[in-house]
Amino acid sequence: MEYKIIKSESQYEAYCNILHELVKNPLTRDSDDVELLTLLVEKWDSENIKIQVASPIDTIIALMTEHKLNATELGKILNLSKGTISKMLNYNKGLSKETIRMLATHFKLSQEVFNQPYKLENDINRKIKNAAAMNTKKQIKHVKQPA
Repeated sequence: MEYKIIKSESQYEAYCNILHELVKNPLTRDSDDVELLTLLVEKWDSENIKIQVASPIDTIIALMTEHKLNATELGKILNLSKGTISKMLNYNKGLSKETIRMLATHFKLSQEVFNQPYKLENDINRKIKNAAAMNTKKQIKHVKQPA
């Protein structure tokens, strides 16, 4: 069969079905058709399917649900108060480096999962675009006033 570049979703679905049938059959599994269809389907996927990465907070909420944890229990794991956990889960407070390390260790995930930029949603930090900046402490130098 002659295959062409995929230009519609119906063509994409048809090619996926053909590819699925070819791969199921041991006689055609290594054919040129399988290679060509795989390339065409992968090209369509890369151009048309957008994968959204969950924010660190969404990831934490999903992990809490999966592990049946409430805010108090998560606070004990992270050595944080329930109020601090609430602020983090409501996008009012950013994750500190230490919190990111503890989350990664506890849930056995890479720190990068929790170390992604996300927007904070409170009045004080409205101008800060990156949650990581919220936890940055500025050193203020005190200048002696002349007597």
